[in-house]
Amino acid sequence: MKVVVRSEARQDILRQFEYYLIEKNAETAAIRFIAAVQAAISQVSRDPWIGAPKNLGNAKLAGLRSRPVKGFPEIRVYYLVSNEAVRVVRVLHGRRDIYTLLESSAGVES
Repeated sequence: MKVVVRSEARQDILRQFEYYLIEKNAETAAIRFIAAVQAAISQVSRDPWIGAPKNLGNAKLAGLRSRPVKGFPEIRVYYLVSNEAVRVVRVLHGRRDIYTLLESSAGVES
C-alpha cells in the first residue's frame, strides 16, 4: 500500500534522530532509530490493520492506529488507513503530550 509521511511526522523523526545524535552523542542509536522507523512504516504498509486503534474523539482522526518502533519501545508511529494509502500522522515518544500533539495536527493535510 502507498505510504504518505506527513510533514509533522518527518519533523518528529528528525527531532528524535537529532536527539540521539547531538544530545546523547549516540550516532549508532541515531542510525538504528532511522532504520527502525523505516521498518515500522514498511510493516504498516504491508499490514495496515496491525496497529492498535486509538479513539481520540476527533472525527479527523477516526481510525487512527499506532505501532511501536522496534528497539525504541516508547516511540510509536501513529497513522491513518484509507483505500488509497497509509498516512503517517506523527512519530511520537510516549513522554510527550501525545493527545494534544495529535489533535493539533488533525486539521493539517500534507
